[in-house]
This record gives sequence, structure tokens and C-alpha cells, in this order.
Amino acid sequence: MKIARSMAILGLVCFASVANAAEKLTVYSYRQAFLVEPILANFTKETGIDVDVVFSKKGIAERMMREGRLSPADIVLTSDFSRLMELVDKDLVIPVDSEALKTNIPAKYRSPQDNWYALTMRVRNIYSSKDRLGKLDINYEDLADPKYKGKICTRSGKHPYNISLVASMIAHHGEAEAKTWLEGWKANLARKPQGNDRAQVKAVKEGLCDIAIGNSYYLGKMLQDPKQVPWAEAVEINFPNQDNRGSHINVSGMALAKHSKHQDNAIKLMEYLSSTAAQKDYAEINMEYPVKADVKPSDLVASWGEFKADELPIFKLAEYHNAAVKLLDEVKFDL
Repeated sequence: MKIARSMAILGLVCFASVANAAEKLTVYSYRQAFLVEPILANFTKETGIDVDVVFSKKGIAERMMREGRLSPADIVLTSDFSRLMELVDKDLVIPVDSEALKTNIPAKYRSPQDNWYALTMRVRNIYSSKDRLGKLDINYEDLADPKYKGKICTRSGKHPYNISLVASMIAHHGEAEAKTWLEGWKANLARKPQGNDRAQVKAVKEGLCDIAIGNSYYLGKMLQDPKQVPWAEAVEINFPNQDNRGSHINVSGMALAKHSKHQDNAIKLMEYLSSTAAQKDYAEINMEYPVKADVKPSDLVASWGEFKADELPIFKLAEYHNAAVKLLDEVKFDL
């Protein structure tokens, strides 16, 4: 009788293992695999559910549209808010009504329709030359101040990070004032917009400019790379608009693919990524700010100091996205 019972239990365990193997999840990720694989590995260890990551820097939405109902994607991970909006606009994701997600992720960092959820936050910081300018009490509006003429470096205005910043300026000031500001910012550029956020900090180190615009986590990443440590050590990290509305926030996020074949397990993964354990991993591995309120940033990120974040709900930026792109075109920001 004991042997029969043991065999039955063994059979159930084997069946569960086979079932989980059959339920292997596929994640389409705009985030590089090495940034998310350690976290997904912990999910697999905890649940027995394997996860494959398909990384692409761009074109995931277009790929999912081509694949249609045959798409293997279960979850999409994005590196910024605009990618989430693209997935929603193209009807590639579906809502997830999860109490765990709603408990872990504040309302301002998720869709009112439940069709996307933020995972991490990052600030659009203003970096200043440690030697030539020092620490600054600065606002985004100051990027248009003539005193900074020829002193600012940035990546393309059409990059999602900058589109999001411009959208926030429209939300707070209206299109006309935002356009004037954008023209002033362009007039202050030291060179044509180019490169990524790290390249702007490098340009400050090399004396090409005194101010750079970049996301907060890049400073942490540069401090982990021996070749880039001198760039990071050449700048101060400044959190803009601390005396008024607070610093602009963008997010990485996740959404459930419309044609997921494994929705129950996909939702388990989404809930896991919002959990305390995963949020701690995100903070330590990626140098980002967790969205779960009771999870602290890494010691390095915390060393930059506390800051006030803009309370504008992330989803409100979607309302001004097209207007932001239009303004960038009108002022020929990248030319």
C-alpha cells in the first residue's frame, strides 16, 4: 500500500514536470536578455516553469503582427513606456485583472484598462560636469536658458526617452510653451543629437559639453564597467524640478500577449516580476528604482539621494505622445 502510494505521488510529480515543460513560456523582450535572465531563472527555480527569451532592439510589435495567432509570445517586456503604448495601439496585448499586480504596482504605474504594468522606474536626469559646473539645482525648463548655449549634449530627440520628456513638458505647459522651450534647448546643443545616453556622459568627460541628459540607471551601469568608470566619475547626477513638480519618470514594463497559449502561467510570471523578490533583483541587477513601494533601491542608487518624482500618471503621457513627435519635427531638433 505504501509502495502504491509512493508510486502515485511520483507519477503526479512526473506529470507536473511534464506539464510545466509543455507550458514553457516565451518572452519577447526589448530588454537585453542578460538584464532579465537572472530574474527569470529565479522564477523557473521557484515554479519549475521554463522561460525562453527572444530579444530584439526593435520591431517586436511588427513581428507579432506578422505572426498573428501563430505568435509564440506569451509576455512582452519593454524598456520604455512608448513601447507599451505601441503594443496597445496595435491591439497586440490583452488586459490582466490580477489582485497581486494591482497590490504590488501603484495605479499611476499601470494601465487603467489593466493591459500593461510597469516593472521599474528610471529618472530622466540632468548630468553636469563635476569640474566645470558641479552639482546643480536645475529644472528641465533650464535646458533652454541661454546661459547654457553650446553646453548641452543629448541623444536623438526622437528616441522614446526624449519623446516622453517632451510629452511631459506639453502636459505641464501646453504645446505652445513646450515648443518655445524645445527651440531653446536645441539652440543650446553643443553638437547634433547622437549616440546613446552613456555617450553623452562620455562627451562631458571629454569636454565636448558641460551638461548631458540621461536615464538614472546608466550611471550605475557605467560605474560597473571599468572602461566607463572615468566617464561616470566626471559628472554629478542631478534630479530636476525638485522645488516644484518633481523629476520626470519613465518606466520599463510588461504586457500579456494577445495570442498567448499559456495565459495562466504567463500571469504567474507577471505576478512574480512584481513580487518583492523580483523587484529586489531588478534594483540590484539593473540599477533601477522598483515600482513596488516597500522595496528599496540598491545601495549605489540610494547613495544618489532621495528625490521627488513627478506625480503625473505615466499613462497620461500617451495623450501627448503624438504632439511631442510633431513638435520635435517642427523644430527640426535632430538636424
